Amino acid sequence: MQRLPTIVDVASTAGVSRQTVSNVLNSPDIVKPETRIRVEAAIASLGYHPHESARRLRMRKSSTIGIRLDPQTDGISGSVLDRFLHALTEQAAEQGLRILLFTARDHHDEVTQIERLRDTGDVDAFVLTSTTLGDPRTTRLAELGVSFVTFGRPWGVDDMDDPAHLWVDVDGRSGLHEATSAYLSTGLRRVGYIGWPAGSGSGDDRMRGWRDAMLEAAQSPASGEVELEALCVAVEDGVSQGAEAYRRLRAAGEVDAVVCASDSLALGALLASGGAIPVTGYDDTPVAAAVGLSSVRQPLDEVAAGVLELLTGAHAGRSTGGPANDPRHRLVRPRLVTRSPAPLPPR
Repeated sequence: MQRLPTIVDVASTAGVSRQTVSNVLNSPDIVKPETRIRVEAAIASLGYHPHESARRLRMRKSSTIGIRLDPQTDGISGSVLDRFLHALTEQAAEQGLRILLFTARDHHDEVTQIERLRDTGDVDAFVLTSTTLGDPRTTRLAELGVSFVTFGRPWGVDDMDDPAHLWVDVDGRSGLHEATSAYLSTGLRRVGYIGWPAGSGSGDDRMRGWRDAMLEAAQSPASGEVELEALCVAVEDGVSQGAEAYRRLRAAGEVDAVVCASDSLALGALLASGGAIPVTGYDDTPVAAAVGLSSVRQPLDEVAAGVLELLTGAHAGRSTGGPANDPRHRLVRPRLVTRSPAPLPPR
């Protein structure tokens, strides 16, 4: 087996010391340009690749990003975080970074696990998911000086400009606004909404998209507000809950179409209606694609890219520091995917 070139081989070929080669690899600015060029030429000719583990140890940096692996609570909507993890891991690897997954019982235990991983030097920065109203994690990590970015806004505060931490999110309002407007543009008027109980942050954001589109199309704000009460049903997430919510909508009056806060709710509405009216979900999960359900797709590749940009760029995952003109957040616009569902037996 052919022996791989070492840093000693590079130093010998370039006629410099091992320390000079190390400086070229880790701190090139302190090396004279002519010497750096000679060392880089030796590296290229030998095909030398630095030992990443050794280099991380010397720099006391793990080049590792930690993220909690949430328990899968829903086989349909749970695929969103799986896709995000895949995109994040793939893009991190392209930048020479690693992803470390860990588990925790709840938000408070997650903070404890983060402190442990940071103190042992195993992880440099963290990504938080599933942000909630009054999320205890963000305040605590900011106090500890931990580098982190959240996938989700700091709900309950000044969402767009809060400097307390860095975040990337998908504009749920624009997604549901586009889905609702698409139905209204075809002449449909009674577009119902099935969402989650108030206070979920992302659910409230998606509901606002539907509400704003409906009020913009209403002949008068007063009549529009009254009509919306009968066209909106809030339930917990799930297929059976979506079916029950659809039946409640129909009991309150005719419905021309339905938009939903998730694909789980949309699938339930689609099954309960027997495909009699168009239904749009949210997340564009594999189930939505399989049954031909229209849905709002979250561009998770863009979310992952934004997370890594905030972690590795000028801000370095910190709430303080970094250029003032560089936004501390990234709000990504989703895309409506329109499909025609397969025929279903009437219910």
